[in-house]
Amino acid sequence: MVIILFGIVITSCGDAIKSEKEILIRQFEKVLKENVLDAWYPVAIDTLYGGFLSDFTYDWQPSGEQEKMVVTQTRHVWTTSEAALFFDEENYRHIAEHGFRYLQDTMWDETYGGFYTLRDRYGYPIPGPESDTKTAYGNAFGIYSLAAYYKLTGDSAALNLAKNTFLWLDKHSRDPEYPGYVDRMNRDGSWLYDRYLKDYNSSIHLLEAFTELYRVWPDKLVQERLLEMLTLIRDTLTHEKGYLLLFFERDWTPVSYRDSSAAIREANYYFDHVSFGHDVETAYLMIEALHALGIENDKHTVSIAKKMVDHALDYGWDEENGGFYYQGYYFDESDTLTIINDVKTWWVQTEGLNTLLLMSQLFPKDERYYNYFIKLWEYIDTYLIDHEYGGWYVEGIDNSPGAQNAPKATIWKVNYHNTRALMNCITMLRAGFTM
Repeated sequence: MVIILFGIVITSCGDAIKSEKEILIRQFEKVLKENVLDAWYPVAIDTLYGGFLSDFTYDWQPSGEQEKMVVTQTRHVWTTSEAALFFDEENYRHIAEHGFRYLQDTMWDETYGGFYTLRDRYGYPIPGPESDTKTAYGNAFGIYSLAAYYKLTGDSAALNLAKNTFLWLDKHSRDPEYPGYVDRMNRDGSWLYDRYLKDYNSSIHLLEAFTELYRVWPDKLVQERLLEMLTLIRDTLTHEKGYLLLFFERDWTPVSYRDSSAAIREANYYFDHVSFGHDVETAYLMIEALHALGIENDKHTVSIAKKMVDHALDYGWDEENGGFYYQGYYFDESDTLTIINDVKTWWVQTEGLNTLLLMSQLFPKDERYYNYFIKLWEYIDTYLIDHEYGGWYVEGIDNSPGAQNAPKATIWKVNYHNTRALMNCITMLRAGFTM
């Protein structure tokens, strides 16, 4: 959903800019329709067992076990629901309904509540000790997709299931002592006591989900939880330098190995690196939450969002080819950030595209945001979009040439990031935004 902020409608300041924006709109519409949506549908629809297929080769041949993860399935429902609204096309509505039925009939646990994390292609548990585990992250996407589907259809069954998911999370996942949510749970909702209980990724997507839910169900408890997550992410999860801390103890003590030996530190980069893609995505999600809550002139939140984008541009941007790197690291609390993973993952670039255009309209006097936005689109068009087979490479082929032959789809690679980014960019370029 595109954001409208601060009562400002941004207009073009010259015929050249207006013409450029019109060209961009046409390019984005073409890529969204022909390269993203047409690449996935109808080929990804599982007409035999319900839901959506997960695994495709570089040239869109189905392959592998086709396991069905709740995140993949829900993202398809969200994408097709939003596409149906955006293009006013009935075929996307039918695909969204197909996905909703699978969520309702197969992914939802009728005994204990909540969405399962993973099923096999046929809808059955996958053998193993964690076959029936659940996550706040996966259930957040359940809420997110169901709210979008309800917005499209008005189907009360979808809204009721979204409400039930929200209340299930509030009962089982939310920590009554230290506000926030535990991610990993057993089937009955009891906590799985892993090394660390709380994390950034489930937190930001709960914020995203509650934002979408509050738009269609402006319930007081949803409002309270949405504001709670916004405040928590802004003031606790975000480092003063402008990046997300990643993993936490139950009381939100950050996990870090930066003062450990090189071997221990390198073995645990996953827990305390800088994730540029999540930073720029979170900047957008916080501002989106403000809009849903109807909060005007919250300069504090906007300034934190800006700081996160600025940090990603200052430290995570490739000045040669363009694009955001995947991971950086601060050694020994140094002011110098080191890039530890220079791949340019597809979803990072799409979230960057959306957020850079948003920042360019929030801060129109700062021309660098729009300039970076243009450079990032050029990078995506050159190094990420597969103009031969359709879809996007998993990583930019400037730094990862082998990505041309990598799978186009997995349970973790679906089309919600680029669909949202392109829809939002088209809408912003058409009309600007206010709040």
